[in-house]
Amino acid sequence: MLFLGGCEAVAQRLSQLLHADLFEIKPETPYTEADLDWHDAKSRSTIEMNDPSSRPAIAEKLDTMDQYNVVLVGFPIWWHTAPTIISTFLESYDFSGKTMVPFFTSGGGGTGKSDEDMHAACAGTATWKPSHRLTSADSDQELSAWIDSLAL
Repeated sequence: MLFLGGCEAVAQRLSQLLHADLFEIKPETPYTEADLDWHDAKSRSTIEMNDPSSRPAIAEKLDTMDQYNVVLVGFPIWWHTAPTIISTFLESYDFSGKTMVPFFTSGGGGTGKSDEDMHAACAGTATWKPSHRLTSADSDQELSAWIDSLAL
């Protein structure tokens, strides 16, 4: 299971429920609070999200990707889609034959165009499940029900 910052608590709980490995997608240059200020048109996150070709570097690569058949990818919604570093990640591996399960956290919005953006960035031919919004308030029973509904 992979995740980006803002959905760490949900990713940890899913990892425990699934007995799954956990890997954090960390930017090579960590985001500061100022970088994440979406009210600031000059903040790093705003600049990245306004540039569809932006591909922030990832701090480390997962060397064991070949051993996984199912990959859960968790991320916060930024500007109605997945952060551009998720595209960096998806372009870094061959996901042929894998089942991709995206989940996201947000302040109340939906998935936006994250499914479309992630599918376009994904290297290889993967089977995609639809993105699903999760929150830290979801009970273990709710998380388990969602996992069961995926029929993995």
